[in-house]
Amino acid sequence: MGADPQEITRAAEDAGAALPTQDTPHAARPERGLPDVRELRPTDPLRWLALGWRDFMRAPGIGLFYGACFASMGLTIAWTFVRSPQWTLVLCGSFLLLGPFLAIGLYDVSRRLERGEAPSLGRSLTAWDRNFSALVLYLGVLVVLEMLWSRSALVVFAVSFNTMPSAHSTLDLLLNPENIEFVMAYAAVGAVFAGLIFCTSVISIPMIMDQDTDGISAGITSFRVCFLNPGTLFVWGALLTLLVVLAMLPWFMGLLVVGPVLGHASWHAYRAAVPARPQATEHPAR
Repeated sequence: MGADPQEITRAAEDAGAALPTQDTPHAARPERGLPDVRELRPTDPLRWLALGWRDFMRAPGIGLFYGACFASMGLTIAWTFVRSPQWTLVLCGSFLLLGPFLAIGLYDVSRRLERGEAPSLGRSLTAWDRNFSALVLYLGVLVVLEMLWSRSALVVFAVSFNTMPSAHSTLDLLLNPENIEFVMAYAAVGAVFAGLIFCTSVISIPMIMDQDTDGISAGITSFRVCFLNPGTLFVWGALLTLLVVLAMLPWFMGLLVVGPVLGHASWHAYRAAVPARPQATEHPAR
């Protein structure tokens, strides 16, 4: 008895409809993609600072160790101003914007306190090995950006003056009204690269350390957070800059406390901006 053509057609359609079930494992792909990002309020940076202070007080010894490292960096900037002033503003920008990378140990402390675990200095010093390859890739991106910034700054100096200024003449050059074009060009170059590095790094390193993700995805997620919350992230960047500058005034000693507090606060900024993912809770405590 011959088969009904309509039944053959239905059978073929049913078979075709069943084919997508072979791709069922791909249902997990959204979890491996870019995470969602949250909308933030302009007052959230103040809350992050409060949480950062709380974490610092819960592990003050570890915080002071990292604070001493930050203070040493500040003294290095001062030495650079005396020896090679043309690099000073670039190093200041690097210090302000690459601080989150150097504060990986502080992120580890906040992460452990968040989980109810006891932090230790030894564990924080090796926190970078949680996702080493991704951190190395991301560090490479930051190094490239820093090199481009440095070269651009040197070009501005080169086209503005016949010779590089000394430490004693740098402030005079910056304050001289006749050099307004140089100051504007130098500030514009710095603003572009500073904004680019800030947008790339504001939550990237805590995300790389906390989640099983790569440096490029973390950088893109950081940009998405900034684009979704430009006002809040502007306030956060302004607070970071203001507090670090104030902490540098008394011979950089303020960085002993301000540095670690901002490091802990940056962790809470990441937590507020990026929802936790299942992968983030699967890493065994060490």
